[in-house]
Amino acid sequence: MRKRIADWRGRGLVAPLTRTGVPLKLALLVLIGATLLVERAEALEWRWSYQGEGVVASGGLTTKDTPDADGFYEITGITGHANDVAITGLQPAGTSIPGNDGYPVDNLVRTTAPQLSKHGFGYALANGTYANPFYGAHFAKPDTYAFFSDPANHKTSEPSVAFTATMAH
Repeated sequence: MRKRIADWRGRGLVAPLTRTGVPLKLALLVLIGATLLVERAEALEWRWSYQGEGVVASGGLTTKDTPDADGFYEITGITGHANDVAITGLQPAGTSIPGNDGYPVDNLVRTTAPQLSKHGFGYALANGTYANPFYGAHFAKPDTYAFFSDPANHKTSEPSVAFTATMAH
C-alpha cells in the first residue's frame, strides 16, 4: 500500500485516504477550526464598596469583559464582607433575594453614574442574611440604596448608601 501512495504523490495527485492517520488529521482540523470560531471571553475584576447607616460592605466582583448597550457589565461572581460577615454567593439574575420578593436582581454594574441599575445585584451572607444594592431612581430622593433581608428574624432595612466600583488593574 505504501508504494501505491508514493506513486500517487509522485504524480502530483492527492493520495487516497488511508486508515492510518486520517482520524488524527481530521481531529486536528476540527480542533483548529473550533479554536478559530470560539470567541475568547475574558473576565474583568472589580473592587467595590458601599457604606451607609448601619452597613459597611466591600469586596471584589467578576464581570464579563464586554458591556451592554447601556455600558453595564454582567456580574458573574462576588467576594467580600458586609458588616464583617463573609459573602457566600451571588444571587442569580432574574431572581429576588429572600425577603424581597417581586424585586429580581439583574447583576449589572458600570463605570459611570449611576453605577447600578434599578435592579442591582444580590448576594447571600454566611449568617443567613441577604443584600441587594441598587439604584433607586423612583425614590423621592434618587440614590443608591441597599435592601437587607434577615428572613429568619423577619427583618428588613433599606438605607441609602454611597456605592463605588472600579475595575482592578
